[in-house]
Amino acid sequence: MTQPILVTGGAGYIGSHTCVALIESGHTPLVLDNLCNSSSESLERVRRISGVRPGFVEGDVRDAALLDRVLAEQRPQAVIHFAGLKAVGESVQQPLEYYDNNVGGTVTLLQAMQRAGLRNLIFSSSATVYGDPASVPIREDFPRSATNPYGRSKLMIEDVLGDLYRADPAWRIARLRYFNPVGAHPSGLIGEDPRGVPNNLLPYITQVAVGRLSRLRIFGGDWPTPDGTGVRDFIHVMDLAEGHVAALRHLLAHEGMFTVNLGTGQGCSVLQMVQAFERCCGRGLPYEIVQRRAGDIAECWADPAQAQRLLNWKAVRDLDTICADAWRWQQANPAGYA
Repeated sequence: MTQPILVTGGAGYIGSHTCVALIESGHTPLVLDNLCNSSSESLERVRRISGVRPGFVEGDVRDAALLDRVLAEQRPQAVIHFAGLKAVGESVQQPLEYYDNNVGGTVTLLQAMQRAGLRNLIFSSSATVYGDPASVPIREDFPRSATNPYGRSKLMIEDVLGDLYRADPAWRIARLRYFNPVGAHPSGLIGEDPRGVPNNLLPYITQVAVGRLSRLRIFGGDWPTPDGTGVRDFIHVMDLAEGHVAALRHLLAHEGMFTVNLGTGQGCSVLQMVQAFERCCGRGLPYEIVQRRAGDIAECWADPAQAQRLLNWKAVRDLDTICADAWRWQQANPAGYA
């Protein structure tokens, strides 16, 4: 029996796609999720895609007794840590929730791993740790800062992991800085299912296209960019999922801690994404340009060279694939997993 990989937050958007990629590469995912922002239906869909239903424990990473029990009974080989809150605007409104969930939850998890003698961790970090970058593309050695509590929680966790590794070099730690995950599995069975009005661009676009929302709101048309809208590095969620498998392979074979960007290396503006989606669904989408959001920045895209060099990984799916897969998911699941 192979040792499982514990995937915290594994029923969520990136977690469920990573479970598929893990199964396809011969691993056995075991999901721990409190379902506060996800649905266990995603794991049933993972079974339909892969033929394997991931093991599932409903629970919170802040529950030390539960973690001790799961780690003792299941003896996982490594932990991929997705569990956390992730809405920038909400973090500005509810900073204590974010520090408790994201930072507190991670510390509780690390303490439980230490008690269990398990020291292999992949952490889901974010390009938000670069703050408002002085230049693009962004390399891993750029200075870090945060423009909101969500980003600051990721930055704090990165520092906790750095301190932990320096204190005990037996830890093997991957800090993966994601850019903008988008799209869905090509089956249309799993995808992004945000609660309420989406915080992210592509689910907002797809919900307008499917008739759930009346029009798209674009935050700021006066950014210092070619078309005035923000520029981001949109990476297909299956490319991102495969990046985790590549990171796991590297982690299990090499000692040490490493930090890599997971992005495409290409900047795409909000309007370019809207136009790509209009081509995909065959009609125009109503949108309005409104005020900029607090905490937003003009441009953000990755230099992904380090991930290619270290992990032999790069993003391969293009913008048209992203739009087609997102649209297939939204049409097949107009109300998400509900």
